[in-house]
Amino acid sequence: MAANTIDHNRTRQNFEGIDSVWLFGYGSLIYKVDFPFLEQKPATIRGWARRFWQGSHDHRGTPEAPGRVVTLIEQPGAVCKGMAFRVAPSVFEHLDVREKNGYLRFSTTMTFDDGGQAEGLVYIATEDNEAFLGEAPPADIARQIAQALGPSGPNTDYLLRLAESLRELGDQCDHTFAIESCLKEQLSSER
Repeated sequence: MAANTIDHNRTRQNFEGIDSVWLFGYGSLIYKVDFPFLEQKPATIRGWARRFWQGSHDHRGTPEAPGRVVTLIEQPGAVCKGMAFRVAPSVFEHLDVREKNGYLRFSTTMTFDDGGQAEGLVYIATEDNEAFLGEAPPADIARQIAQALGPSGPNTDYLLRLAESLRELGDQCDHTFAIESCLKEQLSSER
């Protein structure tokens, strides 16, 4: 699948007659809310794990030196914490461009912290997109993140802001925190 998914996403769901849609954010959508929303609530989705396995050559890196950003990987029993936003369907005009680098919109059931549930959408970069990088040791991922810089800024900012946001949500994302720890070690040894 091509990395640019804008046109593909615009054919995936029909929003005719729908006033609002829940959207689940598990990466930069948690802390970089550059879109209008009607409501927001902490939420979780089941069966998915957050992983820094997606390449970013449009925001946090370049085609020659891609950064790494998160996607979701199916994992039975996993629980991924994030932020749910109730948005007008028109918001996807902006989000489809923002999330164009290999991400497709999928339906998901989200559970809010108060126990309520809703069906909504989530952007996931699957293994068959051109920008998918896959698994690597935390130290290698941290090294790549430390060296990557793109139009949206240093890849380190993405990782550090995500880790901080997950702590604020009360999430214990071992994968993210292991990479953050390796990055901080690498940065302190360079000083």
